[in-house]
This record gives sequence, structure tokens and C-alpha cells, in this order.
Amino acid sequence: MSGKAFEAATGDGPAPPEEAAGRRAAEVRTAFEGLLQIRRLTRTTGGDPRAAPADWERHQPVRAVALALEAGGAVPSAADPEGRRTRTGYRVAAGEKPGTVRVEWLGPTGSGAAHEEERALGECAALLDRLGWDALLYRGPRGRRFLEVEAVRLTG
Repeated sequence: MSGKAFEAATGDGPAPPEEAAGRRAAEVRTAFEGLLQIRRLTRTTGGDPRAAPADWERHQPVRAVALALEAGGAVPSAADPEGRRTRTGYRVAAGEKPGTVRVEWLGPTGSGAAHEEERALGECAALLDRLGWDALLYRGPRGRRFLEVEAVRLTG
């Protein structure tokens, strides 16, 4: 064990080495199960722990959304140390409004990521919706699409 704290992939870091894929999948699974346990223990209304994010997630939405996407099987983008994209996938960053997250679909130059983004972001939105996040698809500058994501509002 490396002693390094788990961090969900936001799409801005390096791609993990191929030989580490199994270990990474196990780490993601463990982190996500821990997140669901936090939801179970902190929900006051009972019910499905997947229905709404816990307070921890609302205070760290970038980390929580990145974990939800990675645990759901979405592939994160990756970048080299100079910031050049090396793999096509999602990128999670803080949104313009407090408590919101922006999810983009990015890839290396010439990868065709722009042509995949509507379908891929639609899949990301459906995954996040099942986990208690509202994800709305927008078209930004130069026609590129992105999701604006925020935790669902609890009622009752």
C-alpha cells in the first residue's frame, strides 16, 4: 500500500498505467461503497442512499461528481504535465456558481471528442441523475457542449 490518499479522477491528471487498472478499479469501488455508506448513515429520511448526495458531497462537489462518474464506468480524460490531452473522456471542474460542477468531454487534438460529446455527456448525465445529481446539458462557446451539475434539492 502506497499510503497515498485516494483521489477520484477529474480528467486533468495523467492516465494511470495499464498494469494498475485492476488496482484502480478496486480503489474506486471501495471509495464509492464508502460514499454510499456515508449516505446511508447520514440520511434522515431513510430510503435509497443513491437518491441524494450527502452533505460531504455538497461541500466537495467536484470530488463527489468525479467519483460518481468514475465508479459508474465513465472514462476520465487525461492530460500530460503541460496540460495537453492524452486521452478522451470526461473532465470535472468547479462550475461558475457555488456548489455547481462543470463536466466536459475532452480529448487530444484530432480525437473526435467534439463529435462524441453529446452522446457521452448524455450518458454522464443519466449516470449522475441516478445518483442524486441534476445535470443539465448546455452549449457553450464555439458550440461545445457541457453539463452543469448540482446536487438535487431535498424536500420534506
